[in-house]
Amino acid sequence: MIEIKSKERAYLRSEAQTLDPVVYIGKNGLTDSVVKALSDALDSHELVKVRFQASKEETREISESLAGKTGAILVATTGFTAVFYKRNPDPAKRKYFL
Repeated sequence: MIEIKSKERAYLRSEAQTLDPVVYIGKNGLTDSVVKALSDALDSHELVKVRFQASKEETREISESLAGKTGAILVATTGFTAVFYKRNPDPAKRKYFL
């Protein structure tokens, strides 16, 4: 996993402002299907917004766990939303250049 600098994190946060949530975490919390959905979304989008509809008091903990399970970087958690980034291994398919 790569580390990102604060300016890169700020850039990714600004890019995520216009994104709609792609993955939703419901009342069942962190399940294998959520991990799979986030992993698939990261493979195709690189930058993904996740919305918490339940387990809202555990947003940070669940987000950190999701980042570890998917190999992504947790860019930010704001309220009930988390933003994840995972660089595409294929340079031709990258959307964000850090």
